[in-house]
Amino acid sequence: MPELPEVETVRRGLAPVMEGAIIQSLLQNRADLRFPFPERFAERVSGARIERMGRRAKFLTLDLSTGEVLVMHLGMTGRFTVGGNATGDFHHATGNDARHDHVVFQMQDGQTVTYNDPRRFGFMELWPAASFDTYPRLMAMGPEPLSNGFSAAYLDTALKGKATPIKAALLDQSVIAGLGNIYVCEALYRAGISPKRKAASIPGQRAARLAPAINQVIAEAIDAGGSSISDFANASGELGYFQHRFDVYDREYKPCKACGAPIRRIVQSGRSTFYCGTCQR
Repeated sequence: MPELPEVETVRRGLAPVMEGAIIQSLLQNRADLRFPFPERFAERVSGARIERMGRRAKFLTLDLSTGEVLVMHLGMTGRFTVGGNATGDFHHATGNDARHDHVVFQMQDGQTVTYNDPRRFGFMELWPAASFDTYPRLMAMGPEPLSNGFSAAYLDTALKGKATPIKAALLDQSVIAGLGNIYVCEALYRAGISPKRKAASIPGQRAARLAPAINQVIAEAIDAGGSSISDFANASGELGYFQHRFDVYDREYKPCKACGAPIRRIVQSGRSTFYCGTCQR
């Protein structure tokens, strides 16, 4: 599933086309994705100006001139393309089957923005802007990496007394918003922390290493355009390349880049965890 860097990459690709532009019309090709589309969806967004395009964690947001916010989630295989641009050839083709073009935004200036989602785990919802702070899917989220609210001191407080493994704690969106399996594995490796270590043991010196490691991984991934290990592509159709910088993720049995020991894989909470048993303690 796309994580914060992938979604931020999509936002940056769409903003020049959508921010400040008017949605002339919207074509909705089915009744639902993961959830039903909003009632009178096309009618409510057609003619609206997009005042601002934002992102919160793994969610894209469009502030509309109608006083509503359009919230969009990519799910596992959702992607946007602008003007029907073909997928780049960096990794592999994805999202080209027009049968899965479920929503098409026709902008007033002639641009088209198409949402394609073969597995239909994404969704789009409308919420009143005046009460957006009560939008249920975002209310309980913690601070994001790279934000002023995230720091080693924050981790000291957030992880205090938590008996769960640190890997599980970091995947909890109420602790840190936007982190997913890939970047948690990578950040724990850089911080030299075992994914099996109890979260309660992190405050202090380990938190002082972990917070900057998380920020570093996220910043580098955004700069690289995200990771394309499956279906992610940005709005121009190009695939991200941070996967070529992975230290541990998806590298089971391969040598650790620091010590040469084989990278291990375990399953935690149904997710694969990759780590170096020598470097991470």
